[in-house]
Amino acid sequence: MAPFLTARQIVKRFASVVANDRVDFDVGRGEIHALLGENGAGKSTLMQIVYGQYAMDSGEILIEGQPARIRHTRDAIDRGIGMIHQEFMLVRRFSVVENVVMGLDAGKGPMVDLKAAAVRLKELSQRHGLQVDPWQLVEHLPVGVQQRVEILKLLYRDARLLILDEPTAVLTPQETEALFCVLRELAADGRSIVIVTHKLKEIMAISDRVTIMRDGRVVASVKTSESSEDELARLMVGRDVSLRASKAARPAGRDVLRIEGLHVADHRGHSAVAGVDLTVREGEILGLAGVDGNGQSELAEAIMNLRPVRQGRVLLGDVDLTCASPAEHHRHGLAYVPADRRHVGSLTDLSIGRNAILGRQGAFTNGMGLMDEQKIAGFASGLIERFDVRPRNPAYIAGKLSGGNLQKVILGREVMRDPAAIVVEQPTRGLDVGAIEAVWREIIAQRDAGKAILLISAELEEILNLADRIAVIYEGRIMGIVEAKDASLASIGMMMAGAGQADADLEKAS
Repeated sequence: MAPFLTARQIVKRFASVVANDRVDFDVGRGEIHALLGENGAGKSTLMQIVYGQYAMDSGEILIEGQPARIRHTRDAIDRGIGMIHQEFMLVRRFSVVENVVMGLDAGKGPMVDLKAAAVRLKELSQRHGLQVDPWQLVEHLPVGVQQRVEILKLLYRDARLLILDEPTAVLTPQETEALFCVLRELAADGRSIVIVTHKLKEIMAISDRVTIMRDGRVVASVKTSESSEDELARLMVGRDVSLRASKAARPAGRDVLRIEGLHVADHRGHSAVAGVDLTVREGEILGLAGVDGNGQSELAEAIMNLRPVRQGRVLLGDVDLTCASPAEHHRHGLAYVPADRRHVGSLTDLSIGRNAILGRQGAFTNGMGLMDEQKIAGFASGLIERFDVRPRNPAYIAGKLSGGNLQKVILGREVMRDPAAIVVEQPTRGLDVGAIEAVWREIIAQRDAGKAILLISAELEEILNLADRIAVIYEGRIMGIVEAKDASLASIGMMMAGAGQADADLEKAS
């Protein structure tokens, strides 16, 4: 029996860059197929070609063994192909049924028959265990339910191939498992599923087969049951990679960074952080876990005085830094690695060398008050060597660096200030496993050197690997703080969904 979809010798160029280099890929009926690769490996480009968002330069696509011309997304939809993007394509003020029928001829004459559409939607929802009310407004739905609406949009259009791009990026562990149950049911119903993800544990849990891409080419396609996380990481990067952080137990020291009763507004003036109390101790990593959008970014910005504090204090030792300038942060020993490395953490038009000395330019001048280029180059070369930045050229423009190498420059710059405390926000977002390994290693080294580290991450696996204690934030409030050694995925997931620590502990005990 022919696969549902076959892509043969796909080539796609963007100017001089070959994004897909003679790629072969196929998906069987009823198969859950994971597509894995580093950033820039070409996996998203391939899926966008299949979905009609990009035109291939050469190659062919077959649907059920027959050649198919897919020039636009409409061609793909007509062929039974649907795609769910990481950023959901929903109108928040519309109901579920209105979102589902949008763009379709679903009515009589110029009027859309929403009642008939809702009946069919209810049937699909019940049949596939999606449990969605067709008349509910999207803006009132949890993120996990919004993703079910995206799946229902595809099922309503009778999609037989569903492509999901990073489908668990904004889900709690419980929502992830619920999604996997739905995907398994859809596969059992004969539908084909492609998951584009970098989360190896999830690939092992849900997929039947994995195709691995590197530098625009397919390097392997393996049965998941015959592989392992370590093998997949090695195939993806081209070398052995450690996927587990190794850190020795050590007692935490004195309180270093204290956040007391912090209240912060978002850009609309609504409450984003509501009375947060946190303490980070010497030689400790305090991980702040939570689904994106629950106040983490506003909290980090408020700590660094990049966002006004409505109420509360930020203390480093006995020094109140609530309204301190960046220069005062540096002087007292508070460092920051922001989530947005290209727009907040660096000046991308400047060289690696200039970015390496940001905030301490005065230490790199000569006797005449001019920048000492030789001194800057020497310092930057030391940072490049210590943190393995590629290319090893202080004059290289920072904006041309890969995400991983730019992150190493920013982390290296902050670490080489020798701070007492470091706020690290989403340190490995968008990085491949090789870069993640390097960043994790340095964060642990700083903890072992006695630094107090507040690690803010939406990646629960990262939190569980690195943190000594875990605080969980939900809608701007801390739901609980637990020792990492006592934390369970279930209890952390419950708090990420809004349950208090007592409820999560009770569930864990049962």
